[in-house]
Amino acid sequence: MPGKLEGKVAIVTGGNSGIGEAAAEAYASEGASVAIMARRKNEGTKVRDHIRGQGGTAEFIACDVSNPSEIKDSVARVLDIFRRIDVLFNNAGVAGPESFPNESFEQWKYIMDVNLNGVFNMSNEVWPHMVEAGGGSIVNMSSGAATLGFSEYIHNVTGRVPPAAYCVAKAGVDAFTRYSASMGGKSNIRVNGVRPGQILTPMTNRDGKGEHGLKKIFDVLQILEGTGYPEDVANAVLFLSCNDSRFITGEIMNIDGGMPSKL
Repeated sequence: MPGKLEGKVAIVTGGNSGIGEAAAEAYASEGASVAIMARRKNEGTKVRDHIRGQGGTAEFIACDVSNPSEIKDSVARVLDIFRRIDVLFNNAGVAGPESFPNESFEQWKYIMDVNLNGVFNMSNEVWPHMVEAGGGSIVNMSSGAATLGFSEYIHNVTGRVPPAAYCVAKAGVDAFTRYSASMGGKSNIRVNGVRPGQILTPMTNRDGKGEHGLKKIFDVLQILEGTGYPEDVANAVLFLSCNDSRFITGEIMNIDGGMPSKL
């Protein structure tokens, strides 16, 4: 029985670990040829080799999504190898240790360049090729931080909150998702987003304790108990990328264990 993405070509940015790795493996398991784009070659090639070892098709392409020229070159290479682009998962992201009002402009700019400008530039680069292919699906990585608000009590209990730049960038991703979905309808390009909450990944396990760096916030706000994992997000991303969600666009799916605090 053919997979849900049989014959399709998918790009996963930040596909060398965490949610990106899980999504790349999910795509490949459903028949897609996967282009893994990330900065760290050793990790990226391990994901590629694992997919190939499972009988899938994958290629690693070094790419820093904060650099528009690298995006252009990387997308060109995908086309050289696979000849088309059907799916894009804009997953690459970064955060930082500083938070407003003690947040440097250097951190602000870098977070924006990766988390928001990278989504714009990558989407802009693949768009005409999806039009040429007769349509496509884009899934953008947002975050619960896009809608986060917190009281002084929560701030004091948790001891840390995300950088302002991260929250603003992810809110921008939500807005760009709705905007580009509106523009994509006539070309059969669907654009949706996912907003993970407490998902344990190498990036969120900041202190090496095997728990999310903002666990104390989630313990206060989350309805369901426990931690989510990359596969929980990858399953949603796969759904939004394939024909199972053919009548869904412009939506942001929350994968957060229930967060009644959304503003």
